[in-house]
Amino acid sequence: MELSDEITINAPKAQVYAALNDPEVLKQCIPGCEELIKHSDTELEAKVVLKVGPVKAKFGGNVVLDQSGAPDAFSLTGQGNGGAAGHAKGGAEVTLTADGDTTILRYQAKAEIGGKLAQLGSRLIQSTAKKLAAKFFKSFADVVNEDVAA
Repeated sequence: MELSDEITINAPKAQVYAALNDPEVLKQCIPGCEELIKHSDTELEAKVVLKVGPVKAKFGGNVVLDQSGAPDAFSLTGQGNGGAAGHAKGGAEVTLTADGDTTILRYQAKAEIGGKLAQLGSRLIQSTAKKLAAKFFKSFADVVNEDVAA
């Protein structure tokens, strides 16, 4: 499964990049996130509860960031396990482009799922993933925009 989109955020690129690396901001924005622990500048651990169709699961997982292209771009890879519900692994490439006082954030993500989740059907999984990604980036833009206004 692949997802891609772009969103314009009303904040300078440096501020958007800093927010993308702030565990408190990310925890607020990740749908269903119960816990987000930063082990280092490049390693995070998350606990997320998600409902996909009839399956509700608590996922525990790790995310590794590659900041070698910072602050213009970075990538992340991660994997999570939801017990009987299944497992997921994937990654995303994120680019930030300054556009005056705003920043254009573009992402391309890929994910693979297995277990009960994979049996739900690709259309349900794809539509749920799109909704979750849209919800994350909408929340992220709102949080960054609030910080700019404050």
